Amino acid sequence: MALTARRSVSAALRGAVLSLAVVALVACGSVGGLYNAIPGDNRPHAKVDRARGMPIQGIDVARYQENVDFAKARAAGIHFVFMKATEGRDYIDPDFRANWVRARDAGMPRGAYHFMTWCSLASEQAAWFAQNVPFDPSALPPVLDLEWNNHSSCKTKPSKADALEKIRFMLDAMERHTGKLPIIYTDMNFHRDILDGEYFPNAFWLRSTAAEPHERYNNRPWTFWQYTQTGVVPGVRGEVDRNVYYGSTEDWLMFLYTGCDPRAVAALQATGRCLPAK
Repeated sequence: MALTARRSVSAALRGAVLSLAVVALVACGSVGGLYNAIPGDNRPHAKVDRARGMPIQGIDVARYQENVDFAKARAAGIHFVFMKATEGRDYIDPDFRANWVRARDAGMPRGAYHFMTWCSLASEQAAWFAQNVPFDPSALPPVLDLEWNNHSSCKTKPSKADALEKIRFMLDAMERHTGKLPIIYTDMNFHRDILDGEYFPNAFWLRSTAAEPHERYNNRPWTFWQYTQTGVVPGVRGEVDRNVYYGSTEDWLMFLYTGCDPRAVAALQATGRCLPAK
């Protein structure tokens, strides 16, 4: 489906998405989750304490969390989930399809992420992502996970120029498939080696578990912050990554409505993105 066609999603559908978000926020607020996020963490680090008190809390999951009870997590104050979908050119997380449906049915905003590998072509990875991640206007923007593949059989480290070419190809392909500007997730090592100093219109999701992101990412603006990997959340078996959205409840509703960081909406609308349905 063409990007322009996908942007013609009806105002009624956008309104339904926004109404669902409001209902979810009210439900979280009714149990104290909106402004008193559960501080569950098996190994809390004092330097990320600010994240625990921010209003819009989330998690990210993969097969390791197994059967997530998204309704229970939402009732405990979790406002969003990002879930692993695909990796490289031929791997799909075995729990992705179930997670995708269960989170939707629980009324939890959810997005899919692709883990980029450096031993296959970006075109192959883009095709694999499009084949396995459904087009869903109600979903959060997709995420491109950018890290060095230190824990896989792929030990290739491309040059900065080659890596950036592949990244930009993948981001364009994910945007065409979903109709939304992808989010970039990264860690400190990859950001330092490849992304630091590079401009992207995309929102950033930064991993920083022992300091605030501005201290580790050269003041890179962030929209999402992964602040612990030892989180404890009702409805999730074992430990889970916990994340926070940068802004207020009103900012979050704007993000859900436009798919873009509210601080960048005006500039991005000039490029034809983040536009409300007509």
